[in-house]
Amino acid sequence: MGKLTILALRVVIALALAGSLLVQVVMMPVIWADLEGAEQWMRIAFIVLLVLFIVTLQVSAVCIWQLLTMVRRGSVFSSAAFRYVDVIIGAVATASVVIFLIAVLLAPGDAAPGLVGLICGASLVTAGIALLVLVMRMLLAQAVARETEARQLRTELDGVI
Repeated sequence: MGKLTILALRVVIALALAGSLLVQVVMMPVIWADLEGAEQWMRIAFIVLLVLFIVTLQVSAVCIWQLLTMVRRGSVFSSAAFRYVDVIIGAVATASVVIFLIAVLLAPGDAAPGLVGLICGASLVTAGIALLVLVMRMLLAQAVARETEARQLRTELDGVI
């Protein structure tokens, strides 16, 4: 992966993290105020779910940043990369559940059924992304195994030579 690509990804991640912090600090109080007519438990649940969703995005962004660092160093094909990928899978799966819970909160209220259906669809797509990252983790495991095998074969070849 080129240096320019890594830099571009880091800029995007930094902007996304800054934007997510802005949403947490500025938008959450505004959303809280907008929900003034709703029941107290509903307001609290909605805000908690929104903050949790943003946290899942932030956790994923930090893990991707760490993986980019490993790519730059040439050490991404190691067992150390698995913990970051595992955290990303967990964060995306959690985001999927949070999105579904938001739909559940909106369903009994005045929200249009189509909107609730769209949110459920977004939850399903997000779960699919978690599964896609899981498949990519399996590919990483195969690449790490091949890298380890190649290293071992090089060591044996060096011993023969």
